[in-house]
Amino acid sequence: MNKTKNQIGNQIVLRYVITLALFLVGFPAVVIMTITLASSRVWHNSDPLYQLLRGMLDYFAIIVGTVYVGGIVGITAYYLNKPIRYLNEIIQAARDIANPSDEAIRLSKNLKSVEDELNLVREQTLRSAIVAKDAEKRKNDLVIYLAHDLKTPLTSIIGYLTLLQDEPDISTEMRARYTNIALNKAERLEYLVNEFFEITRFNLTTQILQKENTNISVMLQQIAYEFTPILLEKNLEFDLDIPNDIYYVCDSNKLERVFDNLIRNAINYSFENTKILLSIKNNDDNLEFKITNSGKTIPPEILCRIFEQFFRLDNSRQSSTGGTGLGLAIAKEIIELHGGNIMVESENEKIQFVVIFPKMA
Repeated sequence: MNKTKNQIGNQIVLRYVITLALFLVGFPAVVIMTITLASSRVWHNSDPLYQLLRGMLDYFAIIVGTVYVGGIVGITAYYLNKPIRYLNEIIQAARDIANPSDEAIRLSKNLKSVEDELNLVREQTLRSAIVAKDAEKRKNDLVIYLAHDLKTPLTSIIGYLTLLQDEPDISTEMRARYTNIALNKAERLEYLVNEFFEITRFNLTTQILQKENTNISVMLQQIAYEFTPILLEKNLEFDLDIPNDIYYVCDSNKLERVFDNLIRNAINYSFENTKILLSIKNNDDNLEFKITNSGKTIPPEILCRIFEQFFRLDNSRQSSTGGTGLGLAIAKEIIELHGGNIMVESENEKIQFVVIFPKMA
């Protein structure tokens, strides 16, 4: 902005000097030409123009001096007033930026560079306002979803514990059943609280990766093994295509969270009695991880929102198939922190997530 201000100031001074110089040289030249032309003509005493010129000749020095000085003063005043006019335009533009609209700011032609900069500020202000509005909406969503998702298991816990308290003569079998249900709901409540704390931590802090050379093959095989009990419940199987000893420099704890979320998502939305394919390829310039499961085809309009916070494939938030709708959002953020990217596609009752990590130099 300072550079632009200096350029405008230099332009005004330069134009002032040129205009003043032209006047100082041009006015005497015009006077001399007028006198020369008047002297070359034969005048008659009865000619009104002759009488006028004759009268002016008596006050020639005063008239010429007055016009000369007046011209200098007028030119100087005009160019001194220009910065004030420009300043008023900029002040008005600054007021417009305070409450920006979609209409672009328009300034004088000589202020084109300033106009461009102010319009850039206006656009940034509009974007900031949109981001702030979106952040406020996300905060409100967090509160709403937190209240809704925590209320359901909490209500069940209180209900079953109340039954145990109010019915001291309840059978051992029913007591064990109620206790087991209350425990499951408490575990669900713990899971939800951890999810919300995790996404809040990702949103409010700058994540620092603790990188180390990690055997990705062993990590994936171990994570897959830990899901064995859940697979048995739905009659699912893993089809593993994981070569041995693939190493990658990464934050192993965070990548475990990524693979855990993706595998859990595949299990939740798989048809029973099907296989889930887990594969990893060690390409020349990247690592390519794929997880493919058989499940209901996801429409494109839903597929494009799948990594949004709080978005769930199952609209029923009480469904057992989903969590808070934060798992994939967290996974995407961790992947991007590692410089990678994640994609998803779905067709013919197949859902495939592809994660690509660039090789480290």
